Amino acid sequence: MTDSLQTLTLGGGCFWCLEAVYVCVKGVVDVESGYSNGHVQQPSYSQVCTGATGHNEVVKLVFDSTRISAREILEIFFVIHDPTTLNRQGHDSGTQYRSGIYFSSPSHETLAREVIAEMTNSAVYRTPIVTEVLPLANYWAAEDYHQDYFAKNPQQGYCVAVAAPKVEKFRRTFARLVR
Repeated sequence: MTDSLQTLTLGGGCFWCLEAVYVCVKGVVDVESGYSNGHVQQPSYSQVCTGATGHNEVVKLVFDSTRISAREILEIFFVIHDPTTLNRQGHDSGTQYRSGIYFSSPSHETLAREVIAEMTNSAVYRTPIVTEVLPLANYWAAEDYHQDYFAKNPQQGYCVAVAAPKVEKFRRTFARLVR
């Protein structure tokens, strides 16, 4: 990886939604759906869905910091999901849908905490932000059929009802960052 390529891993509900947004972002060079911060080695989707593995559905983002900043990655993240609902995004409920920022560098931890503090101090949300900020741990790529799910299944019910509106919200809010 060159010095300008950085990685952040984010959990904010179903990974299909996050992936659908971040593949549209200028400067993001790779998006992989996966599972992180649980205690089971190489968990399956069906295991993660039980909530018993401790894993979160996440997207691992590799981005070119000369084209998009880590702050902008996080700004998008906080617009496309609700960071105030513990273990829930819309109808998706369980610890596998928790809001989380999983970092691999101390600078990303510092930045994540700064952004959360700024949003808290400016009262962007009426209720407290519950996003966990932790080192990336026990990451596993999701099964192949989860990769590029929205692109391959745009007419699937969940994609139409949940993922597509998040993509549209990103496009409206961050037009300058749409690839």
